[in-house]
Amino acid sequence: MNSPQRDEAALRAGEIPCPGCSGRLRPHGHARTRTVRGLGDARLTVRPRRARCPGCGRTHVLLPAALSLRRADALDVIGTALAAKAAGSGHRTIATLLGRPLSTVRRWLRRVPETHTQWLYEQAVQHAFRLNPDILVRPKPWPTLLGHGLNTLAGAALAYCRRIDPELPPWTVIGHFTRGNLLSPPLRT
Repeated sequence: MNSPQRDEAALRAGEIPCPGCSGRLRPHGHARTRTVRGLGDARLTVRPRRARCPGCGRTHVLLPAALSLRRADALDVIGTALAAKAAGSGHRTIATLLGRPLSTVRRWLRRVPETHTQWLYEQAVQHAFRLNPDILVRPKPWPTLLGHGLNTLAGAALAYCRRIDPELPPWTVIGHFTRGNLLSPPLRT
């Protein structure tokens, strides 16, 4: 995870690989400016960078790690909802807690099926092992795999913050660890 200036320099130098092929992304303007809701009344206005791969010709929007793909809420909001679900809260309680519509929260919770929960847990174990294997020794018991995965992701994120960048919020680090996919990607049609 780098600063926006370092990310821009890496993009201009062709150091960011294309997720679709073996090419290197190049600058290609910006996506539209958007405002994303944070926790409480917080708002974040971003104008994401757009990049193009000369190899496959595809364009990509490069989002900050604090944002989630195709969502109007920041990762800390969605992560808080998932953590509440893992602790046993239902979508009505979570929607009230976060001040979000019931349909939005229900949609988030449905985007974490068992297969995606397993993937989140695998990401958590990989990053925890790399940053601080002690996190995996006696984890707090959780009744669900989602809770166990989020707890392990949080431990890995805190280890990252302690060792590398104490200024980063843990949910931003988790966004980086999950490559913007805290919720499962939409099905391709």
